[in-house]
Amino acid sequence: MVSHVALRRADKRERAAQHAVGRAERRAKDRELFPNAISISEAYGLDLGRIPNHVGVVMDGNGRWAKQRGLQRTDGHSAGEEAIVDSLEAAVEVGVNWYTVYAFSTENWKRPPTEVAFLMRFNEEVLLRQRDRINAMGVRIRFAGRRDWRVPRRLLKRIEESEELTRHNKRANFTVAFNYGGRTEIVDAVQKLVDDGVKKVDERSIHSRLYYPEMPDVDLFVRTSGEYRISNFLLWELAYSELVFLDVLWPDFTPAHLYQAIKEYQARDRRYGGLEDPAIETA
Repeated sequence: MVSHVALRRADKRERAAQHAVGRAERRAKDRELFPNAISISEAYGLDLGRIPNHVGVVMDGNGRWAKQRGLQRTDGHSAGEEAIVDSLEAAVEVGVNWYTVYAFSTENWKRPPTEVAFLMRFNEEVLLRQRDRINAMGVRIRFAGRRDWRVPRRLLKRIEESEELTRHNKRANFTVAFNYGGRTEIVDAVQKLVDDGVKKVDERSIHSRLYYPEMPDVDLFVRTSGEYRISNFLLWELAYSELVFLDVLWPDFTPAHLYQAIKEYQARDRRYGGLEDPAIETA
């Protein structure tokens, strides 16, 4: 006989599955309504001439999404998978050239071992399920972070396979920050300076030793779930980023939320420490 607990769990998982189906149906409808960048820009009020070159995203809220539905935290991570690829596709459609997501931080090793083990398997499975779709978009997959002994060999193999599969793609770059920390990246760059015997240290010498020196600074930083912090994400590259915080949990993040963030970005005045009008004198 099936227990009441098992039935309740099955019901909750069925509702999570329905969420995924509903999401796919909405995405298909969006593609029908907005088949190209011009139609998207008209619908969301975007200026296609001022699209951020690099968007960085902290995908927060998977655990809370699951808790609200009586599910396991791991179910929240699973539910967020389609949001990753849907938002990447939406970004590429309007001309974003670099799209970077925070998948697993150097601090995430502190989480319960069962959750960490799940995330290792999950990231491997996501690559296997999604890399052909991403490749078909003409997008290059990159991974930023330490590839040390803590990362399972099977996952490292999938990472290398995905990078090799897409390395000739030119349409856009999709960077996954995995086993990544902003401070760690800077420390690793400084260690390279020491190893190289560099005597004169400046911004250029450090920048050239980051994980991807060719990666441009982040123009737009987006964090979901209503939290207001950057959590050690791309610290060097975020120096002059516009920060947008959205009160939506990651599994519910849609292209419309991304376009909302881009619209807010376009409404801001980026001065990089200068003045909007150089003729204006300071007091």
